[in-house]
Amino acid sequence: MPSQRYAMATPETPQTPYKVLARKYRPSSFESLVGQDAMVRTLGNAFASGRIHHAFILTGVRGVGKTTTARILARAFNYADESGAHPTLDLSKPGLHCAEIIAGTHVDVMEMDAASNTGIDSIREINAMTRTPPMSAPYKVFIIDEVHMLSTSAFNGLLKTLEEPPPYVKFIFATTEIRKVPVTILSRCQRFDLRRIAPEVMADYLGGLLEKEQVSVEPEALAMIVRAGEGSVRDCLSLTDQAIAHGNGAITAQAVRDMLGLADRARVVDLFEKLMGGDIAAALDEARGLYDSGADPATIVTDLAEFTHLVTRIKIVPAAANDPVLTPDERTRGAEFAQKLGLRILTRTWQILSRGLAEIAQSANGLQAAEMVLIRLAYAADLPSPDELIEKLGAQGSDAPSSSPTASPPSNGGGYQTRAQAAPLASRQYAPAPQPQPAALANPRTYAELVALAGEKRDVMLKHALEADMKPVTFEVGRIEVAMVPGANNAIVPVLQARLKEWTGKPWFVTISNREIDGPTLRQAREAQEDDARSEALRDPLVKAVMETFPGARLVNIRTRSHHEDEADAHGQDIPLDPEDDQ
Repeated sequence: MPSQRYAMATPETPQTPYKVLARKYRPSSFESLVGQDAMVRTLGNAFASGRIHHAFILTGVRGVGKTTTARILARAFNYADESGAHPTLDLSKPGLHCAEIIAGTHVDVMEMDAASNTGIDSIREINAMTRTPPMSAPYKVFIIDEVHMLSTSAFNGLLKTLEEPPPYVKFIFATTEIRKVPVTILSRCQRFDLRRIAPEVMADYLGGLLEKEQVSVEPEALAMIVRAGEGSVRDCLSLTDQAIAHGNGAITAQAVRDMLGLADRARVVDLFEKLMGGDIAAALDEARGLYDSGADPATIVTDLAEFTHLVTRIKIVPAAANDPVLTPDERTRGAEFAQKLGLRILTRTWQILSRGLAEIAQSANGLQAAEMVLIRLAYAADLPSPDELIEKLGAQGSDAPSSSPTASPPSNGGGYQTRAQAAPLASRQYAPAPQPQPAALANPRTYAELVALAGEKRDVMLKHALEADMKPVTFEVGRIEVAMVPGANNAIVPVLQARLKEWTGKPWFVTISNREIDGPTLRQAREAQEDDARSEALRDPLVKAVMETFPGARLVNIRTRSHHEDEADAHGQDIPLDPEDDQ
């Protein structure tokens, strides 16, 4: 039997362990820090003028560089070269302490994770260490990560030292939950909000990094990684590491799609088109195909919602189509949909998809729940808008007295009727009579004018009392007698007298009657009128047709036709639409 030889690693021939991209390309200077130009500019001005604060707090979402920035700041504080110590942001030439600070081994730069050191004992140790000067560097720097995890007693123990530290001490805090940090701590720190990295900046950064790594990448694959990273450098680098391993040295769109369980963006756009066209069978086939290729049902609906948002943005801001992370299909077809689809349709689509995601999360079968969402969306896509529905139902009712919503519409050249043509169905008055306006606001002559005056003066409390707590008995200029409803507060009477004198410049006498006055208050009368109007409206054939067409619909508001509309209708003129009617 032939002998076999094995190559084994020995201490004399160590194998270099692989260093992940997030560590390999971790910035060590402000020049290499990605996407935080505003913070760097502010710090540069502070260092140049010598106004360097003793405590900083860095906040932002995961992976935007909070801890990295803290280490770079520690390096900037303690920069020293042959000429001596001088804080600076120009770290192009390594200083005497830079290597140890970058490696995390410098004796004067202490890092603490507050998530595992939450108690007062850890803060006592820090307070004790601040009493002795640094060993070799100009400053002792304390970096506390996830500082919001400290206990209340720990925060309190830090306050005095943080407010008046020795001149050789600097504090740098980092947190993802700035709202959990007590205001007493925040008020003693200079705060910097690290922003999510913009997609175009992230794409350029990853592209240059992959070029150094000699890894080829498809533009669509890079866009998917940037989108999935959500502005976090660390997340994007971790996904890139995973994509390199998944693609065996090359990053393709299909490999990233399989790795992330994403749907093909082009097929998502195809699915969107089928749904907007009401082609339910084709839409379900497309969704099933995406599911069979590995896309999660919730991901399919999420991608549809994201594309809906994109189309809406392009409709409002056409320049949004130039986003570098968009695929060619999203860019060109998104602009086409933005021209064809109205805001109402896009808003309705977004609402259905957003609610559908909650249904999918609660369902035992995600695919079935997703298909039901798509069916609902396809049926709703070509529904008429509210104003179109009213005109269409009005057209049906003008030829057929029946209240059935399926009555054939009259032939009018295939178009909808104008409001003037449909006016006979809306001629009823479905609202209480308007409240009388005061003849002269400075001199009310009736109780109704007094109520209107209180409204004009925006005295909400007094207006409410006049409408709901009082009933007028007698009213003349300068003298009022009212009856109070049971349980009302009589203290409103002197308030009313004072207001009337202020508003009219004359003294008024308001007395409370001992007589019992039958009848409702103004508010009760108005509510009764509104109830009668609502009941009458619900008996109208047109309203009945709407209710039958849309089960569960509610009558929310009733408006009267204006005098201008009545005159225009009488002369057979078209009535200009009120912009509020489209709301």
